[in-house]
Parts: sequence; structure tokens; C-alpha cells
Amino acid sequence: MLRRKLRHCKFGRIGLLLFIALAAATLSVVKNHNKTPDFASRNLEIVGENPGSNVNCTKILRGDIEAILGAKLDTITVKNKRKQQHLTENDIINMTKDCNSFTRDRKYVLYPLSHEEHEFPIAYSIVVHHKIDMLERLLRTIYMPQNYYCIHVDKKSSDSFMAAVKGIAACFENVFLASQLENVVYASWSRVQADLNCMKDLYRATAPWKYLINLCGMDFPIKTNQEMVQMLKALKGENSLETEKMPPQKEVRWKKHYEIVGNGIQKTDIDKEPVPFQVPVFSGSAYFVLSRSFVGHVLEDAKIRTFLEWSKDAFSPDEFVWATLQRLPEIPGSVPANSKYDVSDMNSIARFVKWQYLEGDVAKGAPYPPCSGTHVRSVCVFGAGDLKFMLGKHHLFANKFDVNVDSTAIQCLEEHLRHKALHPEIHQ
Repeated sequence: MLRRKLRHCKFGRIGLLLFIALAAATLSVVKNHNKTPDFASRNLEIVGENPGSNVNCTKILRGDIEAILGAKLDTITVKNKRKQQHLTENDIINMTKDCNSFTRDRKYVLYPLSHEEHEFPIAYSIVVHHKIDMLERLLRTIYMPQNYYCIHVDKKSSDSFMAAVKGIAACFENVFLASQLENVVYASWSRVQADLNCMKDLYRATAPWKYLINLCGMDFPIKTNQEMVQMLKALKGENSLETEKMPPQKEVRWKKHYEIVGNGIQKTDIDKEPVPFQVPVFSGSAYFVLSRSFVGHVLEDAKIRTFLEWSKDAFSPDEFVWATLQRLPEIPGSVPANSKYDVSDMNSIARFVKWQYLEGDVAKGAPYPPCSGTHVRSVCVFGAGDLKFMLGKHHLFANKFDVNVDSTAIQCLEEHLRHKALHPEIHQ
């Protein structure tokens, strides 16, 4: 079923849409592949979810303090809270009964915006469990018909959330649910397994994607699809993810046996077996940008399967598995285990994240300024005041965003990225 769905994506409706779009464009547009037809600019601009609010995204993206404070005040007023009507699961279920209306009204881009993008499809693994409005806005922003999207829905999710995700996926040939779903427990192996399930589905299907990027429901892009393609092509087959020397205080995470108890994970007094093949363990994060060759090696190599099996009873294995694999010499696109090749989260392109304990005065050496939103587990949930600094970074995505914390940050990112995608010549 999955192979058939993705095969149709390549040769069916999307091929027809591409033909129509290219036929409608002028010869000069077709030749340079950098401009879109005029009707695209008129019909696909994003103008915000809450018309009538006092949000000036142009000023906010420039870092205008008055505009940022004004937008923040606007979001907390009773009047604006009534105005903010985020899509519910039932809304999505009803809207996706008519896919043509859904994709039109939600302004999805249904044809490649350039030849370069069409020839360089990207694959996504998206792990979610709630907040359907965030998922739909994330998908709308990163959606391109030549890309491939595997969505892993946590087994604990509500029936209505699952139905809403299925409704969205049914409207696109290149969006599908993972064939195997996990009950995801925080800091357990299940988080890694969810991504592995999507990896298997994407790799074994007829889908000529070049790179795989994994996401969660609180991620949002800070680059257009074309910018991502150009950055991924520049990697020349290498991967980009955090991988650094393991801090001694974190070694207990993979030296002791952990067990899932209820909906959490607990450490036991049982020592784990030594790391197989004497593989040096590195520290990293759950986020990655991986080449297709890397993914194929992970899924097919017996040594890697042994290492993954050993990792299953560790604490937060997503924070060392990918970082460790990236240092193995036999892995395509890897880097040597020598400390000179360490890559921090700020140096990789996978994800921009603000940690509370590292925020401060950039002029005095802090890696980033204070969070303008709030914090969850020491991670900044971004506000509108974070956008200017963030957009100056080389990362593809940023984490975390939440419409219930600051919907303005997401609105302004949506408007900015859509306008930049439709009018790249203005932003050069």
C-alpha cells in the first residue's frame, strides 16, 4: 500500500500538477526556475491566522521592541484571546473530507517552486502526539509535492487526534502514517524506535529522496525549502547533527539498565553489558539531518543492529545513538572520532535550540540572548522577540514553538517563509 501510494506521488497527480504549473509559466520563468507564476503569488500568500490583530511582522522580524511588546500585549488581552481560534481535531476531520477545499483554503503549495527543488526531494520523519493545529501548520509550511512525509502518531494519542492526522494524510499522495506505531515514553528507546519505523517506511518505498530530517510537533522551519535544498546539496553526502565528547556525568545513562515503569523510565542497580565492538559513545541530541546512504547503512548493517539492540535499555538513547553512529568510520558521511571533529548543536544545521542555562549577553560571550517566551525543561519556547536572532542562524529548523505560548512567533515565521519562497528574488 505504501509503495503504491508513493509511486503514484511520483508519476500521478503531482506529475500532472507540475506539468500544468510549468505550462502556465512564461518561458523565462521556466528557464531560470527561480520565479513562480503570478497566480501563485496571489493565491498562496500567508497573511496570518488572526486577521485584525495588531501584529506587524515586518517590524517584529527586524527586532523592533515596540512591535514585539505590542504583539505580546495583544496576545494576552481578552479581546484577542477570543479572536485566536486555533484549529481543533474535529475542525481538521471535517475540513479534510473535501481535500480540494482543504488544500486550497489552507494554501498548500501543490507544485514544485523550482527545478532545483523538484530534483532534490527531502524526506521527513515527524513524531507527534497532540496539538493538531501545530502539526497542520508545520506540515503546511514544509510541504512540497516532491518531498515525502512519514508521520508517527503516539499510540497514546486520542482517537480524534489520530483521525485528524489520517484525514490530513489522505489528502496527499506523499504524506502517510508510519506502518508501525509506538507507545512513546519520554527518555526511553521508544522515541528512537518511532524514527526508525519511519526510516524503514521511507527507505523501502519507491521514493528518491536525498536526505532525511526528523521533526517533532513543536518544531518549525526557519529556512525555505529551496534554502534547505541548497544547504543539503552543499553537504555533499555528509550528515549534520550534534556529536560531542560524552560528559562523565551522563555515562550512567548507558552504563546502567533502565526500565519503563508506568509512563516513565527508572534506573536500576543492574549494570549494562559493555558497549559492543568497543564503540566510543558520544553525546548529541534526538535531531538529525542524515543522508540516504546513512539511513540505508543503519537499517541494513548487522554491527549497527547489534549496537541499537544494546542501546534499548538505556536512558534517553536518542541523545547518544545518532551522535555515536556519526563517528563510526564505516558510516557514510561520518566524521572521525577524534575530538577535533566534535560538532555542537550550534554548529550542526539540524536544529536551533535555546537552553536556559546558556542564555545571556551575546556581547559578553553567551551563545544566544535570553528567551522572549517561556521555558519547558530548560528549553526556550520561543516568543516573537526571538525571531530576529534565530533567522540569522544557519539552522534548518528551530525548537520549541507553541501557539498557546506565542502564536505571533509562528504567524510571523509563516508569513516570512511563504513570501520568501514565492518571491526569492526579493530576498536575495
